[in-house]
Amino acid sequence: MLNELKNKLSNDKRWEFINPHRASIGDLELVHGAEYIKLVKAVCKSGGGLLDLQDTVVSRESFNVALHAVGGALDAVDLVMERRAENAFALVRPPGHHAGRYRACGFCLFNNVAIAAEHLRKRFNMKRIAVLDVDAHHGNGTQEKFYEANEVLYISIHEDPSSFPGTGFTDEVGKGDGAGYNVNIPLPIGTSDGVYLRAMTEIVTPIMLQYKPEFILVSAGFDGHYLDPVGTLSLSASAYERIFDMILLVASKTCQGKFVSVLEGGYNVNIVGRIFAIAIGRMAGMSYSVKDRVPTLKKSLESQGVKVLREVKNAQRDFWNIS
Repeated sequence: MLNELKNKLSNDKRWEFINPHRASIGDLELVHGAEYIKLVKAVCKSGGGLLDLQDTVVSRESFNVALHAVGGALDAVDLVMERRAENAFALVRPPGHHAGRYRACGFCLFNNVAIAAEHLRKRFNMKRIAVLDVDAHHGNGTQEKFYEANEVLYISIHEDPSSFPGTGFTDEVGKGDGAGYNVNIPLPIGTSDGVYLRAMTEIVTPIMLQYKPEFILVSAGFDGHYLDPVGTLSLSASAYERIFDMILLVASKTCQGKFVSVLEGGYNVNIVGRIFAIAIGRMAGMSYSVKDRVPTLKKSLESQGVKVLREVKNAQRDFWNIS
């Protein structure tokens, strides 16, 4: 990823690298339980092993790396809030959106985006934060954290979550004070650009404009690309260009452009860097794109996707004006 940025965008002064700081235990405790944090630290200190349902591997250095990932997300938020940057992208790993209060999940140790949202609430007294999750998989950890909160609007567009993580269906709309502030758009396996971008245009954008966030956080997973070995969506690289253009437009209309992306999934090393460069290019106001084919979607699959969009609108019609 870094090579792609340096090779394609290195001569432009509208962006720069900043090394992240190491987050504190107190930062982690904004979202995670103390005993869970101690467990992760102990497993790593002992040399590593498997956490959760044996899908999250850690090494001796994983705890320290994860602290820097959280620190990167917090640094990005502070840079934007203090207007030292128009927007920022936390290029961090491990990802975070599957991590819950007491567990690791799906390669995630600590929930970088959820911690950043809590940081915005606590340090900057934010009352309306939008978290848009465009990873191929539902961010079950982020949803869990804010399911009963109206100070964080969580919207996730993802593949059918039946096999993993088992959450993220259309009827999961929030609870109590959070009713209507949780929006799930579970698209059929194989969904390509057309239906995905319709979801952005017909559901995501109007809801975010009505919510009027003070700050936008994006869980930016790039595993929705058709060549990704883990995700099962079929997006092209150009779809991500459109996605980031729409996010930037909403940010300009609602929160003076205050917008931070945090890297989540994306497992094809030949593709992730190219998409990341596209995102940075759009965020920095630079003209950068890559040639990539747009997969053709079967009519039957397109019909299934359109049906899901109708289901989402029906589930959310009591809360938002979307047609």
